[in-house]
Amino acid sequence: MLTLKDCIDLCDLSEAEVAAIAEHEHVPEIIAAEIGCKLVNSTAGRLVLKRYIRENLVHARAQHMDKKAKALALLLRR
Repeated sequence: MLTLKDCIDLCDLSEAEVAAIAEHEHVPEIIAAEIGCKLVNSTAGRLVLKRYIRENLVHARAQHMDKKAKALALLLRR
């Protein structure tokens, strides 16, 4: 049986990226890993992933969640 960590490792995403997808799409992290796996395999998909992170960042800033916003900004630069 595969664990969440196994799935994240297989799709070449970080745990933070999977968490950002899960938050944006309102799905469990295991489903976010599957979505992310599809996204990272194309240029258009990588742009969608960046948009998800950027939108999460805007939301975190609007809610004055400074620590989370800083983490998302660092993730976006990666």
